[in-house]
Amino acid sequence: MEVEKDDATPGGPLNIYNELAIEVPETAHKISSDSWFQAGFVLTTGINSAYVLGYSGAVMVPLGWVGGVVGLILATFISLYANILIAKLHEFGGKRHIRYRDLAGFVYGPKAYSLTWVLQYVNLFMINVGYIMLSGQALKAIYITFRDDNAMKLPYFIAIAGFTCGLFAICIPHLSALRIWLGVSTFLSLVYIVTAISLSLRDGIKAPPRDYSIPGTHTSKIFTTIGASASLVFAFNTGMLPEIQATVRPPVVSNMMKALYFQFSVGVLPLYAVVFIGYWAYGNGASSYLLNSVNGPVWVKTFANISAFLQSVIALHIFASPMYEYLDTAYGIKGSALRFRNLSFRIMVRGGYIIITTFVSAALPFLGDFMSLTGAISTFPLTFILANHMYLVAKKQKMNSLQKSWHWLNVSFFGLMAVAASVAALRLIVVHSNTYHIFADM
Repeated sequence: MEVEKDDATPGGPLNIYNELAIEVPETAHKISSDSWFQAGFVLTTGINSAYVLGYSGAVMVPLGWVGGVVGLILATFISLYANILIAKLHEFGGKRHIRYRDLAGFVYGPKAYSLTWVLQYVNLFMINVGYIMLSGQALKAIYITFRDDNAMKLPYFIAIAGFTCGLFAICIPHLSALRIWLGVSTFLSLVYIVTAISLSLRDGIKAPPRDYSIPGTHTSKIFTTIGASASLVFAFNTGMLPEIQATVRPPVVSNMMKALYFQFSVGVLPLYAVVFIGYWAYGNGASSYLLNSVNGPVWVKTFANISAFLQSVIALHIFASPMYEYLDTAYGIKGSALRFRNLSFRIMVRGGYIIITTFVSAALPFLGDFMSLTGAISTFPLTFILANHMYLVAKKQKMNSLQKSWHWLNVSFFGLMAVAASVAALRLIVVHSNTYHIFADM
């Protein structure tokens, strides 16, 4: 397999596919080195990150039992379908598309390359903002368990979380280097998920009847329902599937399918359990960070919060890796991770990125609103609109009229949803900004 230099502005003809010679773009990071099982764990780490502790409040409370359950199940199948479409295009046209923007540029041309790049990095940046918020909330929950003097504010804990994320980013050079950390992440996820489920079950059994009605006025219910739909699709999608698929060993497409089936079968079960049980236990009083709602032994809650904090540090690195890969490739950061030039580059560049991310997290700590906005302005376009339309353009010669109509229906529907969800999420942020000042202690 010959490695050739990637064209900076892909967008060539679509009829050059050659099964005997798949071109591989240049990259400073490792590709084709991981098993489908490791890729499956990367994907599962994303959906079972500490974000799951917020879905009882961010998804179930605005949607209720019927809307929440049906919505989560539908989002699972729709997300699996969209990700399969992207995975099948990974070697389209005789070239491996190891970046989302490369694939869009190859199908549409240089303008789409640039637009997709912007959308993807907005998506990943906002996801990382949320991870640092979660890390800070976990640290604050530990603090108030032992001291309720209000001396330490949430922005201080977010700063500590950002510093820790920066250290981890400097120490782990690329996505494939996570390896053992994926096992650590899985263990940490099980700790806070099992703890949240167990303590919620105990609270739910002892508690009086809960209120499961959807709170708010008629107008606010409309906006929160639309915003919750964006959180639904946010829950299952990475926005960086080609980058994860790039790490998988050949046969790339079939191995990625195994990873996706693992993610959307075994991988979603912990998410379902913690979301549904959390809502059952606390009703519409469920917190946007479930461990703030549960009651139990101090040491158990502390251990769960420490696990949520550490897992968020690992998960953030996954979603920041496309940014790191771009910068490392652009500046030729290759070879030993401990070389002075490579190490100093990571300290300055990755450290600078984490500082910016941490500042935004501390300034606007509205986690549920950010999940909705991220789903609206980037997850909908990247994972649903773009995936369906790219597949339509790439495979239109092999599709009948019914199949084409199906993909156009998806493009149109998710386009409308993206617009509506963006308006709803921005409205929620404005409302909360009026309620809470900048750098609020939430």
